[in-house]
Amino acid sequence: MIIAPLVAYLTRLRFPALFAITAVLFILDFFIPDVIPFIDEILLGLGAALLGSWKKRKEPGSAGNKGGQ
Repeated sequence: MIIAPLVAYLTRLRFPALFAITAVLFILDFFIPDVIPFIDEILLGLGAALLGSWKKRKEPGSAGNKGGQ
């Protein structure tokens, strides 16, 4: 009910912000278990979003520059 819209909002964030939120929630859950209800499910969704947003960036000018033409 609440988790799906929250994870949907958080997946739209860029990598640095998404990583920071995921790290903070993981550390809170690690040291103080069950502070936030359903934190484990939120972390699973954020982990999937984090891995999905983690991709290699192409260097500028490398697209379509085959064979030095």
